[in-house]
Amino acid sequence: MTQSGSELRRTLGVGDAVVIGLGSMVGAGIFAALGPAARAAGSGLLLGLAVAAVVAYCNAMSSARLAALYPASGGTYVYGRERLGACWGYLAGWSFIVGKTASCAAMALTVGAYVWPGQAHAVAVGAVVALTAVNYGGMHKSARLTRVIVSVVLAVLASVVVVCLGSDASEAGRLDVGVSGGAGGVLQAAGLLFFAFAGYARIATLGEEVRDPARTIPRAIPTALGVALVVYAAVAVAVLSVLGPEGLGRASAPLADAVRTAGVPGLVPVVRVGAAVAALGSLLALILGVSRTTLAMARDGHLPGALAEVHPRFQVPHRAELAVGAVVAALAATVDVRGAIGFSSFGVLAYYAVANASAWTLSSAPAARLVPVVGLVGCVTLAFALPALSVVVGAAVLGVGVAAYGVRGWRRTA
Repeated sequence: MTQSGSELRRTLGVGDAVVIGLGSMVGAGIFAALGPAARAAGSGLLLGLAVAAVVAYCNAMSSARLAALYPASGGTYVYGRERLGACWGYLAGWSFIVGKTASCAAMALTVGAYVWPGQAHAVAVGAVVALTAVNYGGMHKSARLTRVIVSVVLAVLASVVVVCLGSDASEAGRLDVGVSGGAGGVLQAAGLLFFAFAGYARIATLGEEVRDPARTIPRAIPTALGVALVVYAAVAVAVLSVLGPEGLGRASAPLADAVRTAGVPGLVPVVRVGAAVAALGSLLALILGVSRTTLAMARDGHLPGALAEVHPRFQVPHRAELAVGAVVAALAATVDVRGAIGFSSFGVLAYYAVANASAWTLSSAPAARLVPVVGLVGCVTLAFALPALSVVVGAAVLGVGVAAYGVRGWRRTA
C-alpha cells in the first residue's frame, strides 16, 4: 500500500492533462452530433455551437478555479461537498456516475457500429474490456494511448476540413444563418452539441494525479477547450458548406457523407476508422473519470468502501475501474443506449450546474461571480431545452439518487 492505501500518485503535467481533455472532447460526438443539431436549428447550429461554447467556457473556468483549490479525485463531487454541503456533492457525483456510465456504453457501441456493424455488441464489450485493462496498468499508459488517439482523430478531422473546403461542392451561401426551429431550436442544438464539449471535466476529476495542480489545471482546461472549439467550428463550417443545413440534418454519418459529396469517396473508410478511434478515445477517458469519481464517493461512504482501494503497484483505483468496466460491459452487451445520450447530457449539465454554484461561493465580488452565474443559468437552460423524454428520465433518475441519500442519512441517525 502507498501511504493510507487510497492515495494516487501525481504524474501528469500540463501536456498530459491537455491531451486527456482533448481525448474526452474530440471524440465521437463531432462525428454524430452535427446532424441532430442541424435538424433542430438548420444552419443555426453555428449559433448553437457558440452558445454551447460559452456555457462550456464558464463551466471550464469554474471547474479550473475549484480544481486548483481542491486537487482531489472526484471533481464536482468534491467541490459541491466542500462548498455547498454533502447532499449537493453527492448529487453531483451521482449525476456524473450515472450519466457518464450511459455515455461509456454509448461510446462502446459506437465503436462496434463502425468496426463491425453486425456484431456491434460483441465488439463493444471487447473494447470495454481492453480499455479497462489499459487503465488498470497505470495512468502513464492511459495518457500515452490517449495521445495517439487524439493525433489520429485530429488528422482525420483536418482531412475532412481540407477536402470539403477545397471542393467545388463547397458554397459559402450555405453558411447563412437560418434558424428553422427558432430560439428553442438553437438551444436544443446547443444542448446536443454540448455533449461534445463535456470532456474537459476529466482533467478536474483527475486532479489528484496532476503535478502542481494549482498551476497545471487552470492552464490545461481552457487550453483543451480552446483547441476543441477551433476544431469543431472548422468541421461544422466545412461540412455545412458542402451538405447545407437540410442535407446535414438528413445525414446519419455527416462527415462521411460530406467527403463523399465533396468528390473524395476514397476518404470515407478513413473517416469511419477515425470515428471508431475517436469513440475509443472517449471511452478511455470516460472510464478514467467515472472510476475516479467512484473512488471519491467510496472514500466518503456513499459507495462500498472496497471501491476506494488503490493498487499498490500501478497506483490506480483498480477495484473502482473493474466495477465500472463490468457495469459498462453489461450495458454494452444487452442495451441499445443511443436514446440515453440525451439523458447523459441532462446529467452532465446537472453536474456542471453544481460546479458553477460551488464556484459562486468562492468570492463575493460581482465580477468574480459573473462567470459562475452565466454558467449556472446556461446549464439549467440547456438541460430543460433537451427533448422532453430526456428531461423526464433524467429528473427521475436524479430523484432516485436524492431519495437514496435521504434514506441512508435517516438510517445513520435512527
